[in-house]
Amino acid sequence: MQGLDAWANPSSPHAEGRSAREKLEGARGQVKAALGWDEELIFTSGASEAIAIALGHAKADQIVTSPVEHDAVLRMIKDAQRLPIDSAGRVTDIVPGALHAIQHVNNETGVIQPIAELATYIHESGGWLFCDCAQSAGKISLPADADMIAISAHKFGGPPGTGALLVRDLTLLEPGGGQEQGYRGGTENVPAALAMVAALEQERGWMLETQRLREMLDGAIRSSGGEVVADDIGRIATIASYRMPGVTARSQLIRFDMAGIAVSAGAACSSGTLKTSPVLEALGWEPQAADEVIRVSFGPQTSEEEVRAFIALWCDMAGAKVE
Repeated sequence: MQGLDAWANPSSPHAEGRSAREKLEGARGQVKAALGWDEELIFTSGASEAIAIALGHAKADQIVTSPVEHDAVLRMIKDAQRLPIDSAGRVTDIVPGALHAIQHVNNETGVIQPIAELATYIHESGGWLFCDCAQSAGKISLPADADMIAISAHKFGGPPGTGALLVRDLTLLEPGGGQEQGYRGGTENVPAALAMVAALEQERGWMLETQRLREMLDGAIRSSGGEVVADDIGRIATIASYRMPGVTARSQLIRFDMAGIAVSAGAACSSGTLKTSPVLEALGWEPQAADEVIRVSFGPQTSEEEVRAFIALWCDMAGAKVE
């Protein structure tokens, strides 16, 4: 409610503007503290804008990335060199001296990249590291060795349309706007910044229960003849992808939706296209098999009853017995 009263432009010199500025700067400090970040923070309209600022304004001679990044990254640097990955999508080599754009957690498979190890090699080579942490911020610890980090508030329970770019040193970027110390244009959204703080300061004990539920679902998928994408690989608890052999993702989505269960195919933000997942394609999946994969997300409200309902419907579609 406090945020809804902060109507003024924080760049205005009048009393209301100064009050809004005080609230904005307070929120900036609270977000940084909640994320364990001691350096700079630029408020944005979400992770996509944070990515655009980081990659569009970086003072880098070369930018490289992995082939399993979110589309918001790949669109920004369409012609960038793609880094080699293993069968789970983890980066296996770097380019000395380059800016590396590597996501912390894959948005389709949930696989966690070995960022600490990669950051050591990148920095020793004279390069630097940008991490898309949209899927990990507020859930697991951020990569402490990244030079820039993009986050999205709605991924950890905050309002849609707000996020931030965390920057170790602003001299890494060319200025590009009239607000946020000259690195972003547009009136700052004070209510959204305060709402982001409220979301980040929520208790995160639900992640333990989510891990249990995800493992329960993984086991049921395996026993019913399904396939867990990137099985036995370090994954975040909140994302999983599953293949149901012989049943297309489109058919699965329709059945689950009719039952009131929301799932997606590929990246959630582009699932309306129902195109073959570029992530699975990069991992070497055959098109037919990739077309049988759905993406499942877990949140603090996800219950065991809901997971069991999912399992029952999955087994019915797959022709398997519910155990």
